[in-house]
Amino acid sequence: MSDTLPPPRRALGFWPTLALVVGNMIGSGIYLLPATLAPLGANALIGWGVTILGAMALAFVFARLAARIPCAGGPYAFADAAFGPAVGFAVAWSYWILVWAGNGALAIAVVSALSVPFPRLGSGTPAFATALLLIWAAVAVNIRGVALAGRIQLVTAVLKLAPLVAVMLLAFWLLAREGGAAIAANPAVPISANAIAGAVALTFWGFLGVESATVPADKVRNAARIVPLATLLGTALTGLVYVLVAGSIGLMMPADVTAVSPAPLAEFLGRAWGSGALQVVALFAAISALGTLNGFVLLQGEMPWAMARGGVFPAWFARESRHGTPARAHLVSGVLVTIVMALNYTGSTGALFAEIATISLAAGMLAYFVSALAGLRLLAGDRLAQLAALASTGFVLWMIYGLGLHANAWGLGLLVLGIPVFLWVRRTRSDRQ
Repeated sequence: MSDTLPPPRRALGFWPTLALVVGNMIGSGIYLLPATLAPLGANALIGWGVTILGAMALAFVFARLAARIPCAGGPYAFADAAFGPAVGFAVAWSYWILVWAGNGALAIAVVSALSVPFPRLGSGTPAFATALLLIWAAVAVNIRGVALAGRIQLVTAVLKLAPLVAVMLLAFWLLAREGGAAIAANPAVPISANAIAGAVALTFWGFLGVESATVPADKVRNAARIVPLATLLGTALTGLVYVLVAGSIGLMMPADVTAVSPAPLAEFLGRAWGSGALQVVALFAAISALGTLNGFVLLQGEMPWAMARGGVFPAWFARESRHGTPARAHLVSGVLVTIVMALNYTGSTGALFAEIATISLAAGMLAYFVSALAGLRLLAGDRLAQLAALASTGFVLWMIYGLGLHANAWGLGLLVLGIPVFLWVRRTRSDRQ
């Protein structure tokens, strides 16, 4: 890292950092996954359990690594420290693709939710224009300053929990009033390793972002303490919310109804609130996805900035605005998201979301896998961290298997696209030396 680069501004305290972790994980997935998982029956609940354990193992590894290396880049910094710049670049490149490509789906999820109370946003130019407006508004907020982005993240993280808490309270109330009669008589679905693996691959979409606090660690006050604490506490809180919400819907709603419902949470709450629940929950779903979009836009600028400061990406990306933010990286990432949306927005919104979700996960698996291996290498002597890293490695490999050949082929192809960039940057740096 060049000594001429200014030190970063540490603007994030504990609560905004915790909100970044929770807000990035609790997004649109919890509103969509119950319908996707309904045909899997008990395999889905087992998948949630396995995913929560795997996510906590990963969170523990990230927390230990962040305490050891509290600098920007998260997975990139850990991979670079453990295996050198070539592996570090590969991890950062795949993670960057995961973030900015997934942001297109998040923007679409916000517009899709808003189209319930505002039907004109359901398709066509109004929908496309609104999605772009949301993306560039989030880019503008993050260019303006990390502190502002953190405050927005904190507000949306609190608001997005409201309908999820409502689901849990309604479930407890129904069980207290009706007892076993509140449990839906769903047909038994055979338990199988393949079905559980598929459920794990899907449910981990809801934990994408477990590493969020580690990426802008250089902008967190007392990062060596706050980043690990926010990572572990945020993942545990998210897991608790997910298992209670998904378990309530999975146990108390007929699976055939859940599978075809465009809004399973609204359908569930409608038992007590009536038909107006759909409108209310749709607004909260939009807020939830918007908060996640804001958080991941923060990361889509931070990752190329960290790569540039580490010398594996063009130095142009390392320049900061007067607000201390990587404005150039944000602008380039915003353009890439815009291109992705322009190329794909003519298709089905639901199909596009599912496609990008699996491809994004496949692209990001390298970051999680190498981070687990980095834990094995860098945390020698910490027996508990070594066990967590070993469990994380097996968990990620199982997820890769569950994602299937199509998504993994796309992930590998996107990774290969980074090779010319890495070779060009290395050759440029060699010519300057």
